[in-house]
Amino acid sequence: MNDKSQLSIPIIISILSLLAFSFMAFIVRVNKIVQFDSTVISFVQGLENSALTVVMKVFTFIGDTKAVIVLSILVIIFLYVVLKHRIELILFIVAIIGSAMLNQLLKYSFQRARPELHRLIEIESYSFPSGHAMNAFTVYTVISFLLWRHIPSRAGRTTLIIISALMIFSIGISRIYLGVHYPSDIIAGYFASGCWLGMVIWFFQRYQESRSRKRTYKTSTSKG
Repeated sequence: MNDKSQLSIPIIISILSLLAFSFMAFIVRVNKIVQFDSTVISFVQGLENSALTVVMKVFTFIGDTKAVIVLSILVIIFLYVVLKHRIELILFIVAIIGSAMLNQLLKYSFQRARPELHRLIEIESYSFPSGHAMNAFTVYTVISFLLWRHIPSRAGRTTLIIISALMIFSIGISRIYLGVHYPSDIIAGYFASGCWLGMVIWFFQRYQESRSRKRTYKTSTSKG
């Protein structure tokens, strides 16, 4: 795969995610996803037991805004102090803050009420798309993107992707299990975050490519 193909991947993912989110938003608006939501909720909440409830509450806590802020601060410190990558630091901050702002904008645009079927915790605010789903997808995907190049072994990279995927999935499922989100809220949150991240990473890579070309030009000019 050449460099141009690699550069185009994030924007393609962004466009596909936008189309998928738009489709989810449409079928939610016209109430064409009620049966799907009900079926998934019945299955997930049918697994309820005291031990699993504790686990799901832990995962939903990890995806909460306060926990995300703490994790983000640790990542920022690691990027700045250990890796000394200030450009990656900017990417991380823009991705996290932008995702949170986009989530609030979408919630107030759709104003979907939360499910009332069987809640194990109480929470206010609107339901669509899930803030926890967007938090999880944004944080763990951008961490994977930034750490990928610093992990030399294939096993290490595979472990990174598996852990990130499990965290994203588990945090999303916890919201359905606890009765505070419809499955469509979670899926839409993933797509919304995918759209945002794809765009941000595309701009980041374009900027990196531009800097690289300038450095190459300066080097060749100085030698000439």
